[in-house]
Amino acid sequence: MTEVAVDSVVDGRYRILGRIGSGGMADVYRAEDTHLGREVALKMLHRRFAQDAEFVERFRREAKSAAGLQHPNVVGVFDRGEYDGTYYIAMECLQGRTLKEVVVDEAPIDQLRVIDLGVQILQAAGFAHRNGVIHRDFKPHNVIVDDGGHAKVTDFGIARAGASEMTETGSIMGTAQYLSPEQAQGHPVTAASDLYSIGVMLYELLTGRIPFEGDSAVSIALKHLSAPPPPMSGDGLAIEPNLESVVMGALAKDPAARWQTGEDFAGALEACRPYVEAHGEGAPLTQSTAVFAALPGPATDRPVTEVRTVAPVITEPPLEEAHHRRRWPAVALALLVLALIGLMAYAFSRPEQVDVPKVVGLNVTDARERLDKAGFETVRIERERSFASEDSVLRQDPDPGEQAAKDDPVTLAISDGPGKVRVPSVRNLPEERAFKELEKADLKVTADPQPSTEVKKGFAVGTSPGDGTEVDRRSRVRLFVSSGPERITVPNVVGLSRESAESRLDREGLTVQVQVQASDKPKDEVIAQSPGEGSKLDAGNRVTITVSEGTQKEGTQKVGVPDVEGLAEGDALRMLR
Repeated sequence: MTEVAVDSVVDGRYRILGRIGSGGMADVYRAEDTHLGREVALKMLHRRFAQDAEFVERFRREAKSAAGLQHPNVVGVFDRGEYDGTYYIAMECLQGRTLKEVVVDEAPIDQLRVIDLGVQILQAAGFAHRNGVIHRDFKPHNVIVDDGGHAKVTDFGIARAGASEMTETGSIMGTAQYLSPEQAQGHPVTAASDLYSIGVMLYELLTGRIPFEGDSAVSIALKHLSAPPPPMSGDGLAIEPNLESVVMGALAKDPAARWQTGEDFAGALEACRPYVEAHGEGAPLTQSTAVFAALPGPATDRPVTEVRTVAPVITEPPLEEAHHRRRWPAVALALLVLALIGLMAYAFSRPEQVDVPKVVGLNVTDARERLDKAGFETVRIERERSFASEDSVLRQDPDPGEQAAKDDPVTLAISDGPGKVRVPSVRNLPEERAFKELEKADLKVTADPQPSTEVKKGFAVGTSPGDGTEVDRRSRVRLFVSSGPERITVPNVVGLSRESAESRLDREGLTVQVQVQASDKPKDEVIAQSPGEGSKLDAGNRVTITVSEGTQKEGTQKVGVPDVEGLAEGDALRMLR
């Protein structure tokens, strides 16, 4: 999407203050939440992703999961929504540097500081894992560190939305360096996958380099799959042996051989602290055994000391070992031949494979028809709540374009719609609290001022739709906030009779004060008013009107004057009498 201009207001709420940066999935802006008066980071999804219904649904679902993670080491997600043809997430705005910037500026990092940072990151990971959220993209770029050394992890769960875009040049290179072996193979991702990536991060913090490098994402991924990580100590760098063993234990190729929880991994790091403090180059290995025996180690039955082979004392291999090394090429060749034979047998024996058509975004009826035409007769339906329209296809398994046998079942995840919620009553609540109550009900809110003589200024008058109304989850409601009593526009009463003027002003809710003044206008006609027409007054304020008292004094009578011009004096006097 085109860049959002400074001072633009996104979704009627977030005023853009400036651009923070851009990534493979989104642009990030610094913005002001005009409703709650706080600064946020606004992540705006690139428009090309917003056109993909499957991607958008993953993005929404994962954003909702991330919003539920409230932890001191997790960047908070406040809101999500749609604007100008794309989607956004409003997050906590932090001051500080990314951990990648720390690595570039300072690595190798002091070992005690690495323990402090590692424990914080692992506490965030452990909390998320206990709540069913896997990050999938742990890397230094996704950790913010403030000047006080406090670390917060961002983009929890959001990475899953971009999983299908992992082949993009540029976005994959940074991710591949921290990718677990099972992710590189396309296998299911677990908590142990996140812990592997964190192990790579700690390796980089301690040494200033990543364990596996290559010219392409593919070459790096292959090393994650098969190559052992180089020892951390060496070339003048002395990592405390216990600490090195703990980090290397997270880099096992087999997920079952790694630390299984963030808490276990963090506890092992903490156990290294006294050895790092007392012995810059590490204590004897025999002293560390008691420390790690009390901790759940990487998930194997072997003693932790076996992991320590990552930093061995270099000795000449015995003759028997050298003999085994000479035999290794022949063994590898034999295994390769057996694997090729197995693959050929499988290729010739399996049923005919055809491409699975894309049905994501279609109505379930249309999706069934398309799959039926492609020869897939068995369709399994799984329903779930979603912001997508009811009965639309959210996901499919196998994915579009994959090869499958026609008698294989195709599983479709179908939207049941967003679900319904009732609008809560917020009348007479302060505006900020009313906002929070409506957002807690999973509703989006737009505030409008409304005059009220009954509700105090700044407090909620009501909503539209009204409280108790059943509406779609995440739909928008209008919150009416009292602007105080309505200001009255003073009408023009000049020229009206006194009675009519008083009646008109009384209907408007204004009081009247009357002044009388001699005038050539008819008696009791309003000849002036104060304040004038169009003035704004509060209800009950006073308007002064000036009315004419006429041109004759009370008790006199008008008579006609006869024309006496040209008459004799006596005749004139008689007529005048």
